[in-house]
Amino acid sequence: MVKRSKDQIQKDELKILAELQKNSHESLETLAKKYNFSRQKVWRLIKDLEDSHVIWGYSAIVDAEKQSLQKFMVFIKQSATILDTQKAESVNLNEIQKDYTKIGITIETSHYIHGDYDWVLIFTAPDIKLAKHFINLLHSRYPGLIEKSSLAQILYTPRDHYILNPGSLKVKEFL
Repeated sequence: MVKRSKDQIQKDELKILAELQKNSHESLETLAKKYNFSRQKVWRLIKDLEDSHVIWGYSAIVDAEKQSLQKFMVFIKQSATILDTQKAESVNLNEIQKDYTKIGITIETSHYIHGDYDWVLIFTAPDIKLAKHFINLLHSRYPGLIEKSSLAQILYTPRDHYILNPGSLKVKEFL
């Protein structure tokens, strides 16, 4: 068996990673054929990527509109208040998950960002009223922590997680 250099292993991992980002359901056989790897090598590369948390999950891209849902973004500016350790540990969206799932909110992504705001959440809700209710829930759950928030509705997503929207002609409605 030929030993591969770390550099070559990283290059091989990047090839597999790029393909998985396009289609995480791609079969090991297809990936192996594409790069002239063995099926076992592809499996090992993916396992190593998962073990090292380069890959830390798999997800389906769902059309919210077909589920009668709307997609929103909320930008949150954190206040300058310094939290004690206990309160800081309680600031976790998982802690209030039962509250927001009960009203039909699903958080798709959460990002800590640099700029005018500190956090951005992307979530789905049945309507704008419940989206605003969710924002109020965040403010009431974490009093004094949020200086301001700004809600925006996502009207159209042409690309999500490297995948082109199959309804790409719909973009003409927004131009």
